[in-house]
Amino acid sequence: MEVSQLVSELRNFEGIRRKRIIAPLVSRFLFHNSKIIASFGEDAAVIDNGDEALLLAADGIWEKVMRADPEWAGYCAVLVNVHDIAAMGGEPIAMVDVLSVSSSEQCLRVSKGVKEAVEKFQVPVVGGHVHPNTPYDAIDIAILGKARKEHVIFSSTAKEGDVIIYAVDLKGRIHPSFSLNWDSTTLRSSKELKNQLRCMKKLGEMNLVSAGKDVSNSGLIGTIGMLLEMSIKGAVIDLERIPKPDDIELLHWLKIYPGMGFVVTTKKEDAEEVINIFKSAEMSADVIGVIEDEWKLKLEFRGDKKTLFKFPEDSITGLKGSKC
Repeated sequence: MEVSQLVSELRNFEGIRRKRIIAPLVSRFLFHNSKIIASFGEDAAVIDNGDEALLLAADGIWEKVMRADPEWAGYCAVLVNVHDIAAMGGEPIAMVDVLSVSSSEQCLRVSKGVKEAVEKFQVPVVGGHVHPNTPYDAIDIAILGKARKEHVIFSSTAKEGDVIIYAVDLKGRIHPSFSLNWDSTTLRSSKELKNQLRCMKKLGEMNLVSAGKDVSNSGLIGTIGMLLEMSIKGAVIDLERIPKPDDIELLHWLKIYPGMGFVVTTKKEDAEEVINIFKSAEMSADVIGVIEDEWKLKLEFRGDKKTLFKFPEDSITGLKGSKC
């Protein structure tokens, strides 16, 4: 496949396009408070709490996943929230959930998945709400975490000249119920998962990264695009350097939610140390690109280079409308 085809496919990828509703919605909720350090556009809101920052996030599961496998949807509801806290360099504390179910059978299936993930990640559900007998099925979870204020990792602070590192657990499989999900976490022990998640906390505490995000259902490239949009920076991504399983086509891999996957930016001289921290937790990691000042996301593949997004015209979330 040529880079122009990859660009076309990714521009029209639903996982990226569905983010465009964010800016018009967020504009209705903007509220300034001296306690709020960061909010929309980050993986979690950052709230001043003395020497610590409270990290607050919420996530719902794509209805396509719920239709495909309610138990997996319940598991993923925990998974994605725990990763939002980890991406900020934080430690998760507890969660609350909102469960809407059309039948007692669906309730059982979704809650079974939630229970499995709670036991895997050792983060409790401490409250929430249930809507029984609804005409639809949905699971949404909010999570509270914490971090030292000086160690929080933001997605809005990438710097020109930084290299981009992608870290992912390749010991996994395409989930049998949903082809856009890579499942590594169910194959790992709780101890192994904690070691992987703590990589981001360690990077924050060592001040080794300038920005970071966990890879969401917008895929690797969509996630990088959102980081660039928030940082008001551009990048060139070398697609041939992306860690991936040998038996999965590149385009498919770029659209996948990888379960345990993080993107970070760091100084070139710190890249080896960052990569080794991820590798120590049995994750694959490599430098896949570089941050530039020009507000564009460019993809390079087999010697050819094309622009995927020219910001702000090609916005993903629309949260940053100008370079002012």
